[in-house]
Amino acid sequence: MAIRERALRRYCKRLLRQLDMQPPLRVDELCLRLGQHRGKPIRLIPWDLPVPGPLGVWVSRTDEENIFYQRKTTRVHQDHIILHEVGHILADHEDHSDTQEELLGLGGPDYPRNLITRKLRRTYYTEDYEREAELVATIVQEWAVVIDHTTARSSEDPALDPLRSALGSRWGWR
Repeated sequence: MAIRERALRRYCKRLLRQLDMQPPLRVDELCLRLGQHRGKPIRLIPWDLPVPGPLGVWVSRTDEENIFYQRKTTRVHQDHIILHEVGHILADHEDHSDTQEELLGLGGPDYPRNLITRKLRRTYYTEDYEREAELVATIVQEWAVVIDHTTARSSEDPALDPLRSALGSRWGWR
């Protein structure tokens, strides 16, 4: 797992640089840019998921990725849930949904509740898959915190520009 973890960290940092993400992190913007980069949009769909139970669901379709996330929680928690599901996408996990064929023909967010409920009961992901998805979410969030707290702020004093320039590229996604 350590080798896979290092590879995922390098991959995520490289991808975040390519997407030109800047602080503060907006998960919806990250998903928009990631979808454009991959040529397959990522739709974020708030949903009243049953509690207790999984708080997020990723449904891959031919033309789009759909991430259903718990509507009834805080924005910070929703962001983490979404990033976890994005982790499944970035780690190249397969969506082994038994409802996949049924979902392919559906449009819009009008997914029948019973399909999502059945999807929530899936047990196809191994613990390794879940750890990898959680790792991706953690990598993105920790870098967001680092870049937000270490990015040089603009100053009235132009004499500080060379220092800011020298240090700026060493922080954040770099």
